[in-house]
Amino acid sequence: MTLKDCTALITGASSGLGAEFARQLAPHAKALALTARREAELSALGEELQRAHPALRIAVIPCDLADAEQRALLPGHLASLGFRVNLLINNAGLGDYGPFADGAWHKIDLMMQVNMTALTHLAHLFLPDLKMSAPSGILNVSSLAGEMPVPDIAVYAATKAFVSRFSEALRLELRADRVAVCALCPGPVKTGFGTAAERPGGETPKIKAAYQTKERVVAAGLRALGAGRARSFPGLVVRAIALLVNALPMPVLRAILSRRPRRPRRAG
Repeated sequence: MTLKDCTALITGASSGLGAEFARQLAPHAKALALTARREAELSALGEELQRAHPALRIAVIPCDLADAEQRALLPGHLASLGFRVNLLINNAGLGDYGPFADGAWHKIDLMMQVNMTALTHLAHLFLPDLKMSAPSGILNVSSLAGEMPVPDIAVYAATKAFVSRFSEALRLELRADRVAVCALCPGPVKTGFGTAAERPGGETPKIKAAYQTKERVVAAGLRALGAGRARSFPGLVVRAIALLVNALPMPVLRAILSRRPRRPRRAG
């Protein structure tokens, strides 16, 4: 698909990768619909984009994507504004770093609802529009973590494995309908996501060589979608890790991951 004159819905658009998707699409798009829970941040982004691109149509729609009823209202809301989405960017996601046994169930459940259920539901809700507007596309933000069973982010990694596999299968189903589907699988990104995933007293390990800026990650994802690729692993280090992980026998991968780094914070 082409990004020129697209009408895009971006979830988790209030900050991080979501806001960067909006900024990079704004010069090319006809209309952008921005959704997230934080209304003030969304409105500020919408005003910023409107000043820079006066001809761009922008809809700011506060929505808790963990709420199925709120999600279900999005297509009707956008239709009432005259928006027909031909690009869905499922960016919203949550993380949780720490042993599974010590995790708060409400946070684990919320993570599964946002990372998997909401993403799948939105794809289902907007497929009629996407098919009618073909060529069109879905860009699902997954993760390098989805390529392996990672201790201490066990549920997060599993949700991203779902996103990647779902995206691959959906891509095959929708090829004849000219709906491109791509999974963006970054490693660590310089946003507030990692900090939000940390628990009190814990700190996520930092693999500095794998870090990418949000600008590069978003640009890589949009290029991959436009080129019709199934997945994008932004950065040489991340691509190398993905290739290695998928080439290693599972017993070897288990042995490597069993030696994962732990960096608990010291009290005081």
